[in-house]
Amino acid sequence: MRTVTSPSGRQQAVVARRSHSADARGIDGLIGPSAAAVFGRLNVIHLLEKANLAVTLANEREDILAHASFFDHPIGDLVDQAHWEPFLHKHFGAKRCTPWNTLFLHIFLAQPDFAVSCIREIMRAVFNAVTELEFVCLVSPNVGRLEPALEEVFEPLQRRTDLGPRCLAFICCREEHSPKLLIRPARVEDHDDIMCIDAEMENLRPSLLVEKLEAEDEKNPALVCESGGLAVGLMRLSTAVDLTRLNSDFECDDFGGFYRREGARDVTRQEETQSAGRCSEKPNAVCIQDFIIDKSYATRSADFIPYLFKLYPDLDFCIVSVPMSCPKLPLLLQSFLRRTSRASSCPPQELYVLPRAGLSGVEVRPAAAADRPALCDLVKGVRLSEALLRDLDCFYESRRDPGGAALQAFVAQHGGQLVGTLILRDEQDAEYICARYNIENFIYFSHHRREELAQIRHLVLKTSFRHLARHLFKEVLRLARRSCLFHRMYPSIPGQEHTENSCVHHLDVVLDCAVPVCPRRQILYPPEQLGINGPSRQITEDQAPFALSLISRKLTLEPKVSVNARIVVVGASDTGLSFLEVLCLCPHLRFHSLTLVSTHGFPGNHEHDDVGFLSTCHAYSRRDLAKLPLHSCVATVTGKMVGINRKAKHVLVSGGVKLPYDHLVLCTGLQYQVPGPPGVDLHPNGPRYTGPVPANLLTLNDLQDCAAARRWLLSNFVELEDNAVVYGDGIDVFTATETLLRLGVRGSRIHLVHPPPGGGVPSLGDPVVEGAVATALEEAEVQVHRRCLLTRMDAAGDEGLLASVSFASEEEPLRLQCGVFINLSNKGVDYDAFRSINNAFLPFDGRLVIDATFRTCDSHVCGAGPLAKLSRRYYADEWSYGNFNSKEVGQDLAAMLLPHFDPTLQLEAPPERDRLVPLYKQAKIRGGKLPGGLNYLHVTKPSATYATGPPVTHDSGMVTGRAETGNYFSLRLDRYDLVDELTCLSLKPLPFSDYLCLFGKHQQLLGQLSSRYRQGLIQDLYSFFRQSWCLAIYHDRFSDFEQELQQSSSNAEDEQPRDAGALRSSAARYLSYNRNLLPMFARPGQL
Repeated sequence: MRTVTSPSGRQQAVVARRSHSADARGIDGLIGPSAAAVFGRLNVIHLLEKANLAVTLANEREDILAHASFFDHPIGDLVDQAHWEPFLHKHFGAKRCTPWNTLFLHIFLAQPDFAVSCIREIMRAVFNAVTELEFVCLVSPNVGRLEPALEEVFEPLQRRTDLGPRCLAFICCREEHSPKLLIRPARVEDHDDIMCIDAEMENLRPSLLVEKLEAEDEKNPALVCESGGLAVGLMRLSTAVDLTRLNSDFECDDFGGFYRREGARDVTRQEETQSAGRCSEKPNAVCIQDFIIDKSYATRSADFIPYLFKLYPDLDFCIVSVPMSCPKLPLLLQSFLRRTSRASSCPPQELYVLPRAGLSGVEVRPAAAADRPALCDLVKGVRLSEALLRDLDCFYESRRDPGGAALQAFVAQHGGQLVGTLILRDEQDAEYICARYNIENFIYFSHHRREELAQIRHLVLKTSFRHLARHLFKEVLRLARRSCLFHRMYPSIPGQEHTENSCVHHLDVVLDCAVPVCPRRQILYPPEQLGINGPSRQITEDQAPFALSLISRKLTLEPKVSVNARIVVVGASDTGLSFLEVLCLCPHLRFHSLTLVSTHGFPGNHEHDDVGFLSTCHAYSRRDLAKLPLHSCVATVTGKMVGINRKAKHVLVSGGVKLPYDHLVLCTGLQYQVPGPPGVDLHPNGPRYTGPVPANLLTLNDLQDCAAARRWLLSNFVELEDNAVVYGDGIDVFTATETLLRLGVRGSRIHLVHPPPGGGVPSLGDPVVEGAVATALEEAEVQVHRRCLLTRMDAAGDEGLLASVSFASEEEPLRLQCGVFINLSNKGVDYDAFRSINNAFLPFDGRLVIDATFRTCDSHVCGAGPLAKLSRRYYADEWSYGNFNSKEVGQDLAAMLLPHFDPTLQLEAPPERDRLVPLYKQAKIRGGKLPGGLNYLHVTKPSATYATGPPVTHDSGMVTGRAETGNYFSLRLDRYDLVDELTCLSLKPLPFSDYLCLFGKHQQLLGQLSSRYRQGLIQDLYSFFRQSWCLAIYHDRFSDFEQELQQSSSNAEDEQPRDAGALRSSAARYLSYNRNLLPMFARPGQL
């Protein structure tokens, strides 16, 4: 907080922050006649959307005292935004103003009493926030008198021509508000000054500081930054760098290994230098050994860099290493490039590099035909460079691609050499993107014209200039007259190779600058009922799925927080994927080291409906995963965890791979276990079997297992006459049986064997559904055996295939010949995971023991999902994480871990969180295709594993249809008339994503459901929930609308309650705002 003072002496504590769209109302209240005279007609929302930087001063009560918006071009149509630089240089004495170091003030508003103090505070904050900024200009075609506050900080620009346009032209320089620090060599006399800023530093003791200052020499100089005669920062340098070690640990080939060849002075040429012949090369880097600076001057950390390179005129690189677990990186490193470690190395620190060439920025301009040879050299060896050159030729020939979309091409150059290129294409699917992705989390779509939206087709930028990518995007947006750029990332899915024709080198350039956009849940429309009242086909027709990133003008000057902590997630379960999804979609955080350990690699190559066998909880489909940036942000290691070394903090993966971690997340879930070896009597509590598994013993745990089983069955079993034995209980045995029937296996060849009850596997949840499944099995002639316990498996032949299986039952023993045995029983913790946990001395009590914040006894190791259980000190053994929605658990885990990395969140958890049992509200979902071709969906609220009291029953069930006819729908309400359970069994495909929206809704919200059902007005719930009025409830933003109504109702408790007209008005706004997806509703004034 800082203090602003009025001329009368009144003071206000304020904070300078970036403006939000919610500030628009408060900013509107500051607009006066004098502002319009200088800045013209004002549209606050438009300014907030299009400004490169918008700053608001607010007090402790969040009252807005002042606001200013800054653009990269002058106000109005005085000059085209792409050509302001020659205009300014021609008519005014502003030769030093360039797109690299200049912004333009488009609006300043303030409360009159604090205007002078506010403008000074805002200018100070702006110069501190943008390191390279030197000038802020006020150039406006509106010739009016400046407010006194603006006259205090702006001075007129000197005119060079008398015939120029009539306009206001003023300038404000950095020196007046945030001057650069004086950099000089350190002296021992600086010790006392340094000690004043060293009080909060733990890594630099006073005695050590004195020794370092006294040890200063030509190879190890020390620099200080000085302000007001006091040393406020210290930097120690060294040219004694172990380049051999750096090159062995990090990817440094782009920088010539930090060696300089004789005669190769230009850094852009040195990128092409390879490691050959380094014995005759000289070191070309200086290292920052220590760096501290007073937090009041931290934004001026970059002032050291020009002096540093001036001190070493023959060196081209400055390097610095920081611990990977460093919670907060110095602001100095915002100007540096992070280097990735080599795959064969696990260094304990991160390496950051700053090339000398990156100090002065790059010049961005439209591409010319003469640039093609240089661009060919630039993209040589880059993947998909042929596609880039094809589009470049189309740009030269017609300015359009073969599909007719407009193209724009730009190049970045430094010192006369091309160092990058960016090719844009008109965004042809703007409505589709707005309907399918939550871009309105970042922009107001209605304030961006279609011609202002573009797609990043190709991007290539030399390594030495990647830290200038934000400036490149900012300039391209200005020169192309665009406001927003989209980038699509297609996953490597078989059959979609044609979609990946965008050359982006390197993808990190986009990930560092753009924000990831999360996909939206879609309504499954009934086209036969809507007719012409449905959404446009441009929105509803599916395209190949892609992950979307966005960069707009207001994001070009908003750097992300880099997180180098190594986070290793073991298990590609729904919990693990949900946890990674939250981290990857954080717009202001950039996680550099996320690793997923999965037995079969990253999921997403198979669709559940295509492979079958297992039931589904509808958490992530293949399309869902393709729409998330997990492929780009998460490194996947294929294998199983076989060990945890807590002391060395690394995970051992099968194959000998060691993965170091700072935070380890264990969420492997539960797996069906191999029953035991063939030819041996089996015991229920016998040791786990880890030996060779017969090829016809199929234990299925994920879609990869199911796909492999499907291939094996088609090749080795379906055409034969052997029996198939399916062993287990719960829904999976029924979905597996239905898959066998669909593959063409006769029902008489299938034996379905159920073990005795008590295994903890959930049933189908409804006696009617169970009866329908039993009838379907009987009609298909599937033989069902109940209460049979597997006791022995016998193999035969040279290949060791199973020939028969034996079971014990209450009647006589059962022995079945089998050509394939599908095991869907004995679900528990994977043996390798258990052994790793146990050998690491992590508490294990049937499950991994954790506390309510997901921590084990080791604060660096977390557990979540069905693998974990709460410690017994919570006295909550009946509540298992397997009873909760796994996606919700993963999101909660991410919320607990994020405060360690996000500076905007408080690290301290509420003290009661560690003592309370966490409960979750989202539905527990299970579905699949059951025998008889029945599509099944069961949605219920989380419940305890076993009841601790008498069951609570409510006579609130609503049932329509019959299971025998394939139109069964059951819905139950709780005591508050909220939907807490629904069961669907249908021969037709189910719009499950729509039906999931019904959970937790009040029956009155569902068209007075309860009263209509009692009156006999609802004969078919399927037809009832297909009516067009339900589509508003299925909309992904309906929950936001509910919260708005609840909030407004709670605010009006002490006042007059809201009347029906106000509620109708809110509903009308909701429908109008979302009319692209809800066009079937009439809007006010339409009728």
